[in-house]
Amino acid sequence: MYKFVVTSLRQSAGKTSMIIGISKALNSSIAYIKPMGERFLYRKKRLWDYDAALVTNIFGLKENPEEMSIGFHHSKLHSVLDEKTTREKLHELLTNVGTGKELFFAECGKDITYGASVHLDAISVAEQIDARLLIVVSGNGDAILDDLFFLKKYIRAGDTRVAGVIINKVSNFSDFCETRLPLIRNHGFDVLGVVPFYKELHYFSLSYLADRLFAKIITPEDNPNCTVKNIFIGNMSVDTALKNPSFQVDDKIVITSGDRSDMIIAAMESHAIAVILTNNIMPSGNLIARAKQFNTPLLLVSADIFDIARQIENMEPLLTKNDSEKIALLEELVKSHINLKSLTGL
Repeated sequence: MYKFVVTSLRQSAGKTSMIIGISKALNSSIAYIKPMGERFLYRKKRLWDYDAALVTNIFGLKENPEEMSIGFHHSKLHSVLDEKTTREKLHELLTNVGTGKELFFAECGKDITYGASVHLDAISVAEQIDARLLIVVSGNGDAILDDLFFLKKYIRAGDTRVAGVIINKVSNFSDFCETRLPLIRNHGFDVLGVVPFYKELHYFSLSYLADRLFAKIITPEDNPNCTVKNIFIGNMSVDTALKNPSFQVDDKIVITSGDRSDMIIAAMESHAIAVILTNNIMPSGNLIARAKQFNTPLLLVSADIFDIARQIENMEPLLTKNDSEKIALLEELVKSHINLKSLTGL
């Protein structure tokens, strides 16, 4: 069994996506744990980590997501775990999920230091379960260089073996590979691959957006997994909106107040993929019937227009189990840009 602890120096570097892409590309049986959960999901009085639930669903793992984490809160873990107990818990997780599997991934917290005070940072976990450290870095060229050189200069990994570095979400791909990559490799970094940035991976699905906004679905979503690429804030007159090129683009949602029947009708006629109705104002029955005729989902939320726009702007585009196109793209990106043989020999 190949064991990897996956970490990054910054939040949202793409650790989970790389785990999914690598596992799909290798087509091997996998085991997964998230020793210290951070993206909480609370369902039916049970607490688990979002990433653990996602990997479980995508790969059909038999383990319950809530059993893939030791804990979620530093304060609680401080009182019940010491280094010895943590090691025992990690080995128990490894035994429970890893038996008979070809690949084992332990995904650590949002960055390489997360969980250090409770012995669950990436380096501690790797040493405790005798796994290799797989480091994912992302950002602009300067940030990537800073992260890697900081890692080499200041962090001593002790007995930890490093499987390599994956440089992810690189925007200026050709320029980076020509100018930055040689510098990185000349300083002794084992770069397994450079993965280009694809904007398709950073769009929301309509169902994801509705779930994150806690929206009430007034008219049904015939295609809940359709991709939202553009957001239009409908707080002006319809005449002004119709003159705005952003209102004419495809794959958009329109955010407007539930009492703006004129804007709602204009959104339907412009083939918006959905309309988000703010202020918890329910439109008239005639308007709902018209939305059904246009096959336009209406989503009702309690916040105002600008609060909803701010929530969407700050929303992290996490992968979901139904994002089949994104998952396929991740698999292809891994196959095309990462040296899998160097990683595992498979």
